[in-house]
Amino acid sequence: MKSIAIFDLDGTLAESKQPIDAEMGGLLASLLDHMAVAVISGGDWPQFDKQLLGRLPDVADLSRLFLLPTSGSKFFQYERRWRQIYADELTETERSAIYAALQQAIAAIGLDAGQSWGDRIEDRGTQITFSGLGQQAPLDQKRSWDPDLRKRQRLKAFLEPKLPAFSIRIGGATSLDITRRGVDKAYGLARFAEVVSIRKDEMMFFGDAVFAGGNDAPVRAAGIATVPVALIGETKTAIRTIIACGPPLSTHF
Repeated sequence: MKSIAIFDLDGTLAESKQPIDAEMGGLLASLLDHMAVAVISGGDWPQFDKQLLGRLPDVADLSRLFLLPTSGSKFFQYERRWRQIYADELTETERSAIYAALQQAIAAIGLDAGQSWGDRIEDRGTQITFSGLGQQAPLDQKRSWDPDLRKRQRLKAFLEPKLPAFSIRIGGATSLDITRRGVDKAYGLARFAEVVSIRKDEMMFFGDAVFAGGNDAPVRAAGIATVPVALIGETKTAIRTIIACGPPLSTHF
């Protein structure tokens, strides 16, 4: 029996860096009446606050909602207020090594050319993220920048021999996420499962980057039931299907 539905954020619940729409907010609130929900993303806490929490209806049962920023290397739980349970922070030495390699790679491949909307490299504490057009780029620009993933695949291939102690994953519309080796969404969900005492076979994951090298792929490889989604509408259909099953599926949480 599945007791928790786990969702990627960008490309699964919402468009890149955009808030979830009102319909998705209502669906998630209804789903929380049936089972626990977790959201895991390469984004940091401010993105969760902006894209998700501010768009949920007041009736949503936040006590059954779990938030896992930066690929699950952070965990936030609601207990009258949102509280950080843990954060596996990078050291200054690790940060410096990643920044140096990224700056060299971006220049070598020519990804530093053209307009940028904000910084291309962002320190998220437990993860360093490269965004091809900057964090605040318009959605239409993001969609057209690397639709076939070739730019980020070249960047990933350039970085891997320079950063052997780190994991490098493609995510979102223009992003590349860098964490300690082994720290990916599968790691994040295993860490979360240990803290909340839930088994892997109770989890069901929905994500748009399940392809090889995508930041959702490790979840499937870890043996967690995974539903690939290509459009926000597909996620909505999946949630409606779960809700249509009838009474609450589990009282684990």
